[in-house]
Amino acid sequence: MRAVEITRLFTDNQERLEIEWVAGRDGGGRTLSRDTNAQAHVGLVGHMNFIHPFRVQLIGPAELTYLGTLTLPEQAETFSRLLVEELGAIFICGVGDPPAYMIELAERSQVPLMKSTYPSPHVVDVLRLYLARMLAANATLHGVFLDVLEMGVLITGASAIGKSELALELISRGHGLIADDIVEVYKVSPELIEGRCPDVLKDFLEVRGIGILNIRTTFGETAVRPRKSLKLIVHLEDHTDEQFKRLDRMNVNASFQEILGVKIRKVVIPVAAGRNLAVLVETAVRNFVLNLRGIDSTREFIERQAKLMEEG
Repeated sequence: MRAVEITRLFTDNQERLEIEWVAGRDGGGRTLSRDTNAQAHVGLVGHMNFIHPFRVQLIGPAELTYLGTLTLPEQAETFSRLLVEELGAIFICGVGDPPAYMIELAERSQVPLMKSTYPSPHVVDVLRLYLARMLAANATLHGVFLDVLEMGVLITGASAIGKSELALELISRGHGLIADDIVEVYKVSPELIEGRCPDVLKDFLEVRGIGILNIRTTFGETAVRPRKSLKLIVHLEDHTDEQFKRLDRMNVNASFQEILGVKIRKVVIPVAAGRNLAVLVETAVRNFVLNLRGIDSTREFIERQAKLMEEG
């Protein structure tokens, strides 16, 4: 189960959100995860909430205005209700320094209390996206992951079938490398899979006969990408001449591969002498984009043929 310590959250977002750690530094080891065993209904980030408490509670002008309608003892008592064991941290957003009673109670309870100069809605958006990526369900796939025409394309196939050589040709045609050999995929939303490269392999591509290439150094900064959403899987298959002749040339039904519970469109391209695989991959991506727009050339051809037969 993936988890993020509050100390890591603070370090990663300190400059972006102009965060200052005010109190409760002893609670920096508190962790945030997708599985809150104690309370399954607990969310990750949100404004001050007592009914469905978030793991990271934000207090902005509206929340402070509400607290200001109470007496000072009532304010302290209300704030103390936030300081439960499952709480990760409290952020005071866009209102300057927190009141003294908040600092005292947070220090006593060892709950991290931080302040940001940014308004609370902005902090919520940034932290939700950050935690979605950090805590996403993940898996490791074998293949070459590329950015082809702004689409994340995973090229798979048997060892030595030519995945890296195909990737090299696509890179030379202006497309971008994300990961070679090992691709880390993360489920960042219910319907979105994001692919990344392990740190040790970033920028590198192995090509048999040449060796390991640094793509950033060889082709320039624009030849690599840090991450991309996985939209299409292109699977390379080795076919003999007889097998190639028996392929279904009018394949109407799309095939899919499930990754982390998300169905990803899959295209199988036979590998045979004389086939320009780079052009075929580019065309497969263009055809996929057309399918997303509701345009299916195969069905259009079949419907046109059927119409002509009826008229005849």
